[in-house]
Parts: sequence; C-alpha cells; structure tokens
Amino acid sequence: MTSRLTRLGYIDVRRTSNPVRRKVRSRGVPPALANNELFYTEDTATAARSITQALAPLRLDVATDLRDDFAATMHGVRLRNVSMLYLDLHVAATIDIPVLGQYFAVHMPMNGRAVVNHRGQTFEANTIRALVTTPGVPLRIDFDDDSPQLIIRIEARAIAAHLTRLLSRALSKPLEFEPEFDLATEAAMRWHTAVQLIHTEVFHPGSLIQRGQGIGAVEELVMSTLLQLQPSNYYDEFLQPPQPDQRRTVVREAMNYIDDHLAERITMESVAKVVHMSIRSIQQGFREELGMTPMTYLRERRLERAHEDLTDAIPADGVTVTAVAERWGFHHLGSFAVEYRKRWGEAPSDTLRR
Repeated sequence: MTSRLTRLGYIDVRRTSNPVRRKVRSRGVPPALANNELFYTEDTATAARSITQALAPLRLDVATDLRDDFAATMHGVRLRNVSMLYLDLHVAATIDIPVLGQYFAVHMPMNGRAVVNHRGQTFEANTIRALVTTPGVPLRIDFDDDSPQLIIRIEARAIAAHLTRLLSRALSKPLEFEPEFDLATEAAMRWHTAVQLIHTEVFHPGSLIQRGQGIGAVEELVMSTLLQLQPSNYYDEFLQPPQPDQRRTVVREAMNYIDDHLAERITMESVAKVVHMSIRSIQQGFREELGMTPMTYLRERRLERAHEDLTDAIPADGVTVTAVAERWGFHHLGSFAVEYRKRWGEAPSDTLRR
C-alpha cells in the first residue's frame, strides 16, 4: 500500500511483484504485516544483503545440506522511530553481526528457538524469552528450524532523547540494556500490550496511525514500557521516585512548558514567568542538567517536530517544507534548511520526498 507506513528509510521496500517462489506453508506472519512484504528470496547472498539493510552488515550461514530448503522472508512497517519487522529464514541458520547499527531491537521468536550471544551473554531466546540488543556491539544468532522472529526496532537517537526528557538531564553515558528479556512475567504483559497496540493501529484502516496521528504517543509508550521493564544502566534511576531537587524541578517544568507550546512564540521571559524563577537560574539549570541553553532545547524540539511532520507526509497531503517550517517557528527558510541538514543529515525536501 502507498502510505506513511511503507517508507522504512533504512531498507529499500521496492521488490519484485509476485516473486517466483516455491509453495511454502503459511509462516504465521502477523496480519498487520501480511501485505507489507519487504523481500522473499531463496538465495542466501540476496537474503544477507536484504537483512543487512534492516539490521546491520552481517554474515548469513546455512548448512550445505539445508540450502535447497532455504527461503528467507521479511515483512515490516515503520512508524517514525519504531518499526515492526517479521523475519523468517525457514531453516536452521546463523546470523553474525560484527557491529550493530544505531538502534535497539527486541527479538521475539514466534516459534522454535534461537541461541543468541550478545554483550558477553549466551542464552536461548524462545517464545517466553526475548533478546534486547544494544547498538555498536556484536550479535550472533543461531536460529533453529522454523524459528521466525518478530522484531521491534527502536532508533537509538529517539529513545535517548525520550530518556533525557524523562530524567530531565543529559545522559552521562550511552544507554545499554541487559540482553535477556523474560516475557513470561506478569509485568511483561505491559510489553505485549504495547506491541499489540502497534499491530492494531497498523492493521485497522482508519486508525489514528493510519491517518498519521498519534504516532508519537504510541512510540513513547513503547519506549517507556521497555525502559520500565528491562534492566539497563539507567534502570534504577528511571524507576526511583523523583528526589527533591529545585534545580531539576525547574528544568523539568521549563521543558514541559516548552514542549506544550512549541508552535507558539516562546521567550525566556515567558518561561521564567511560568516556572517562577529568574532567567539566569533557568539558563544555569539547563546548562548543568542538559548541557544546552533553553533556547537551544527549544530549537532542537522544533526541529524534531518538523522532521516528524515531513516524515509522516505523503504527496496527497499537499504538505510543503515552508508550511512545516513556519508551523514550528522557523520563519527564515534558508536558516531552517541549514539547521535541518545539520541535525538530520539531509535537506527537508529530501525527507518530504522519501
């Protein structure tokens, strides 16, 4: 379908229509992804190249006596910073990734099992035990026969920014999760619910996400749920009750005010009036907690919202770069384009066309 959900960004979704394939039984593809096949191939080299686009440069190994039965498929959709992918290699195979890309992923086997090695831990992933990956380190997965995986991919920049806002301070070190995720606990039901919400929103025509609305809220729910459930190097701080700290409280209140009024004219005077603190105190708090000024934070958040609008837009929307820039307070198009490219690595018009 031609919609916001087909533009994965990190993978070329163009494929051969009705590719020639042998008859294989249904592999339990989630209904929401059934019409979003990214690739099908019976060639291991082609499969490795295609999976590389969705994950990272990798090596795919299949035993010689299993190659005649090999068939790889991937289905998927992407919201903005959260993607739902379904990978099936059909036979026993090994994926070796020397360095994972800048994303976190929850790999959930839908059947069978896979032995994973990640961040110094080796364990069996199965229908009640998932794998949570961390960027920039190796990953090895030994798939058993008939062991398809549902993968929830979360872009690293997005979850780091979300955690920064939740903690009201800059992250002192990169976020890292424990690899083993127990899906059988009562608490893990919240994760299942978040995943089901993505599926429901993608599956049902006319849903908020299908109309390009509510994407941010759904993604924040997914990120918050993972941060709350899965141990990480920020887990204790994330869960502990807020400690009385006037400076951090001021920063949090100022951040909330800025986030709630991004499309309006915001000055340091208006922020100071809301949080009942001097401009100097607010600026000092932002520098110490976030490593930036309040106005830099404002600009960054507006750039994020502009990027979201341009990413979500489709040609039929009639959206223009100028309209999006002005909506988020950028009234000089040239300066906006420069700042946007510096932040996102491409021109606003490129995002809109993608």
